[in-house]
Amino acid sequence: MKNKFPSYGWLGLALAIIFWVINWTWDGARTQWGFFPMWLGYCLTMDALVFRRTGTSLLTRNWRNYVGLFLISAPVWWIFEALNLRTQNWIYIGAEANTTFSYTFWTTLSFSTVIPAVFGSTEFFASFDFVKRLGRGPVIRPDNLTTISFFVMGWVMLVLLLIWPMIFFPFIWLSPYFILEPLNVWIGNRSLTDWTRDGNWRPVISLWLGVLLTAFFWEMWNYHSNPKWVYHVAWGGGFHIFEMPLLGYGGYLPFSLELFAMYHLIVGIFGHKRTEYVKVSSDQPT
Repeated sequence: MKNKFPSYGWLGLALAIIFWVINWTWDGARTQWGFFPMWLGYCLTMDALVFRRTGTSLLTRNWRNYVGLFLISAPVWWIFEALNLRTQNWIYIGAEANTTFSYTFWTTLSFSTVIPAVFGSTEFFASFDFVKRLGRGPVIRPDNLTTISFFVMGWVMLVLLLIWPMIFFPFIWLSPYFILEPLNVWIGNRSLTDWTRDGNWRPVISLWLGVLLTAFFWEMWNYHSNPKWVYHVAWGGGFHIFEMPLLGYGGYLPFSLELFAMYHLIVGIFGHKRTEYVKVSSDQPT
């Protein structure tokens, strides 16, 4: 039996629609203040859909932890903004009209919705039978050889990215995960290897599907925004879907894994090492 669609979901849907209309029709710069309520609406709507399907959700399980996702999200995304200072793969058109304080405030507020949006979308896909029925995939165990290899590869990719950003700019979406996943394993935090050690890739698939859905709305809503971001890449920049080159959507896949790793590294620091707050799979990890 389906659960009732919660009232905060209707509020979220209203916010998303109202600020979508404003974002695409209002004269002048409006996205800087309209981005957050639009994406808050997306987050609430998605969370409500998850609750309707499963009877539980990120928000209803623990509202304090849900707020914590927003607080963690902004500094996490600023890490990628820092790496982009080297690669210059995306720039914000129209942002120059803001003061430094205004730009920092509004962008930080906007960045706070990244992790809640991705994790909410992940739980949405994890609730479907076609994901639950997926069979076993490749086994990746958290043994010393694997974790050390991941860790070394992560640092090698980061160094290559910083030295030759025109060639190795895709590593901005790969190197953090390969560095952080071993750290989570070594210090006893939750990691994706808790599932892949048994060939269970359902959490990874859920994260990938969730981030691709989120990416679609990110790129679509950005298309007529002001300010907006545009991409500049040295290669692979053909055939755009909205502002994003088609190949660029592939970067979202490891990005979702990085968000999972970064989140659990941060909450692990605060003592929640094995907490499974984000339900990326219906299976209990080993």
